[in-house]
Amino acid sequence: MTSTDSKTRPRISSDTREGKPPMYKVLLHNDDYTTMEFVVDILVRVFGKSLEKATQIMLNVHHKGKEVCGIYPREIAETKVETVHNLASNKGFPLKSTMEKE
Repeated sequence: MTSTDSKTRPRISSDTREGKPPMYKVLLHNDDYTTMEFVVDILVRVFGKSLEKATQIMLNVHHKGKEVCGIYPREIAETKVETVHNLASNKGFPLKSTMEKE
């Protein structure tokens, strides 16, 4: 055995691999004007959720004030936030979406 046996070799965690992009949580925030039906539609169309999962997330947004809708690399998260804002604005809703680093 050489001098670099398993006791002296540094351990590399699979979570710290080079090249792995930072991930961002995309959140929806509750407001008093956006309809529950529209939020469910956004969750299905933009985030690819099933109707059942979309309804569950919508209820969490409604009761908790905000909820994570998905976790993505930065560019995708930015696009999701922008898409939500554009669709909501086109329908006259003030639905807010944000992103934060995981």
